[in-house]
Amino acid sequence: MSKMYHPSTPLPSRVREGHFGEAILPPAGVQPGPVYVYDAAIRLWHWVTFLAIIVLCVTGYFIGSPLPSVGGEAHEHYLFGWIRFTHFAAGMILGVAFVLRLYRVLVGGKHARQIFWIPFWSLGWWKEIFEEVRWYLIIGKPKEYVGHNPLAHFAMFFMFVLPMLVLLFTGFALYAEGAGVHTGWYTWFGWVFSVLGDSMTVRTWHHAAMWVVILFSMVHMYMAIREDMTHRQTTISAMISGWRFYR
Repeated sequence: MSKMYHPSTPLPSRVREGHFGEAILPPAGVQPGPVYVYDAAIRLWHWVTFLAIIVLCVTGYFIGSPLPSVGGEAHEHYLFGWIRFTHFAAGMILGVAFVLRLYRVLVGGKHARQIFWIPFWSLGWWKEIFEEVRWYLIIGKPKEYVGHNPLAHFAMFFMFVLPMLVLLFTGFALYAEGAGVHTGWYTWFGWVFSVLGDSMTVRTWHHAAMWVVILFSMVHMYMAIREDMTHRQTTISAMISGWRFYR
């Protein structure tokens, strides 16, 4: 856990991190102090990715289902060209941000690495997942966590990290196909067609991965708002300021 606490936080009120990141709160009657969880680099990546995904979803929809043709001379209109350009630009930004995020895994702290690994071997971690499911079904009691709770950890890995890799590789492969087989783009990403198949199959994988990320994003936003309203810990503001407060 990060050792960065608010300077005015008295030692007895500081939150400790237990098994799988569970927050161990101070004794009853002692106000828990804030914990600095997400550094500026992680927060910047989060919001850049958020905006890029919105742009990619909107422009990707129109690429798959183009707008009706507009009247007049073709050279007077470049609407679809701008849609494609915006999609490609947002994809480049998303890809660069993801690579920088992987670098942060190497140089960041525990919470910077959390979503990129899963402790499959730990029965305790799986038990914590089912405890969180019970809480979301309103039949269990909630627990506070310093980082992501085990269920969010699971969802981040399987519904965001892995689909995002599929999105990026298939997206850059399709871009490389359009650029030409003799370009550097195809040298780097042409292997995707050897693994997945023809262009239509790669587009299908790209489309399916997009819907997984959209579904995850919707659930992620709902859960974040829900946790802020029902838990004793802040969630949304933690990804704005970096500090997690306990009420």
